[in-house]
Amino acid sequence: MKRYVIAKYIRLSLEDTKYESLSIENQRLVIDTHIAGMPESDCAEILEFVDNGYSGTNFERPEVQRLIELVRSNRVDCIIVKDFSRFGRNSIETGYFIERVFPLFHTRFIAIGDGFDTDEHRGDTGGLEVAFKYLINEQYSRDMSIKCKSAKYAKMRRGEYQSKECIFGYRKGADGKLEPDPDQAPVVRLIFELAASGMGFTAIAAELTKRRIPTPGEVKAAKGNGTYDVSRCNGRWNTSTVIRILDDERFLGHYVQGVRTVTEIGGHRIRKKAKDKWFFVPDQHEPIVDRELFDKAHEGQIRFNLKNKKVRNTPLCGKVICGCCHHALSYYPKKEPVYVCRVSRMDETLACYGFQIPVSDVFEAVFNVVRQQLMAAAPVTTDGDPALSLADVHQQQYEDQVAEIMESKRLLYEQLIAGEIEADAFQQSKSSLDEMLAKTKSTFAAIRAKAEEKQTAENRQQQRRRILADMQAEGTFSNELAEQIIDRILIYPDKRIEIIYKVADLFA
Repeated sequence: MKRYVIAKYIRLSLEDTKYESLSIENQRLVIDTHIAGMPESDCAEILEFVDNGYSGTNFERPEVQRLIELVRSNRVDCIIVKDFSRFGRNSIETGYFIERVFPLFHTRFIAIGDGFDTDEHRGDTGGLEVAFKYLINEQYSRDMSIKCKSAKYAKMRRGEYQSKECIFGYRKGADGKLEPDPDQAPVVRLIFELAASGMGFTAIAAELTKRRIPTPGEVKAAKGNGTYDVSRCNGRWNTSTVIRILDDERFLGHYVQGVRTVTEIGGHRIRKKAKDKWFFVPDQHEPIVDRELFDKAHEGQIRFNLKNKKVRNTPLCGKVICGCCHHALSYYPKKEPVYVCRVSRMDETLACYGFQIPVSDVFEAVFNVVRQQLMAAAPVTTDGDPALSLADVHQQQYEDQVAEIMESKRLLYEQLIAGEIEADAFQQSKSSLDEMLAKTKSTFAAIRAKAEEKQTAENRQQQRRRILADMQAEGTFSNELAEQIIDRILIYPDKRIEIIYKVADLFA
């Protein structure tokens, strides 16, 4: 016998940490207390899902996504949250799951603080009261975001440093202002001095790499900041980091904040603001370099800023990767174009130092490999149809059965109201219909999952045949084809090529 499964969902955003009542421990206590009073909890399996530090304005949260997947696989009978806002603050998405998805999979939803239980609202959405709660939660999140941003901007106008991480070369002092870091500031001065001596950006990066000076990313990673991926760095500086340091006026002691902003409330996409919108306060903290050295470092440096620069968009642009250092190979448009590993120029000890390969060789090798694999994975029958036989699965009969049971329950309720049957007989018949409905929906979900699986296999086979036909017609890779199937192409100094596909089972 299948055990009754209860899922506890807990969410805590960064703003919620200010309120003790919203702590993870408090939410867990409220939910556990409610579960203890449920008759279904005696033999139930209790699962817990916690999203710590995630906003409720969207559903891009790892644990809520895992919970929804279990619901869709018909493995959760009941979901319990402290209130609606813990599940989500987006009125449209929250309503969609509670009113459409969960009822489809016969999953009960309980919001304790809001006194909401879908078992008490069968056949309706909970009324205007629930709808208003959705909207209030969403508006609260937007209002809080605007107020937090306004407070932060007010501090920026006063010159208070707001970033979590200090820029390379500085640390936060006791007064909250930036002060030179004794370990990193000399590196910044060295970069300006090398630039002032006439050394180019690439040469500076190579010199810093030769001296084994940790990069800014490695310094942050060493301090516990896991957002910086330094797995491919290995102490190698690049020209973009050098240029970024040389262009940063904060090393002159100026306060510069608010350079970027998010594109929408609750979102994560950012864009650079116009320079007149930045928060700029001159001589706010101790400088690392003076104006004379700053200006001299920029004299003689060659900068390319072509307004009408042509953008090259080769079919494998950004996908050809050095298999040794795992950085993208650069496209050099010579008479016979080549791919070159520029990163290795910073470190002569790398196996890919000086490595380059003709573009035509890469195109030809990749084209032949992909075509052969597609021909093997997508055989074509004599009439031109895919050699794949799928059973035709009809789901209408299950939908009709659900409709019939719901109609029977409605008629049963009318009989009770009309006094044609007793309450005990009504409860007995209703329980029987509920059990029948649960089994029918469970079967329906399994049949639909199987149909979707077969449909996916059929679509994949058609996709293979379509790609193969396009390749044979064009005789090479187009941008659309490369973007559709190839994630990256690893090329090693011994000319060995490894293709990583976007769809793992494309050729299975």
